[in-house]
Amino acid sequence: MPTLARRHLVGISATLVVAPALFTALPGLAAHRPLLSVWKQHRNDCCTMWAWLFQSAGFTVIIHDVDDVVAARAAAGVPADLAGCHTARVDGYTIEGHVPVASVMHLLAERPALVGLAVAGMPKSAPGLELAGTLTDPFEVVAFDADGARRPFT
Repeated sequence: MPTLARRHLVGISATLVVAPALFTALPGLAAHRPLLSVWKQHRNDCCTMWAWLFQSAGFTVIIHDVDDVVAARAAAGVPADLAGCHTARVDGYTIEGHVPVASVMHLLAERPALVGLAVAGMPKSAPGLELAGTLTDPFEVVAFDADGARRPFT
């Protein structure tokens, strides 16, 4: 019986020594990489550049090249006047147009009751559209919900 007790003590000691290393490794192993699915028209390089920004920020990105994004946009619940050049979905939210990575990360951290975020049109200073040497084109990130209500997000 003493041998069995000693084995238990050795096992417990090993667990206490190894456990801190496991806990410090777990955040890296269990890191959540949000999946961003993007629907964009063929040959829209600005949308691909926008998606790369998310990939660089740690998102897993899937790009769907389609002939027209209207169907994806409608299915995602985007109001017509908030249309951008691509539609994306991440963790249950719709992201329309060239919304900055920081805004999407804030959305995912806060988890408000929204359909999603949008940057309408194609403002020249929006992520993925920036042109060197051009004047900035101000843009607004708009939060929208299912009943049509909107508000500035960031």
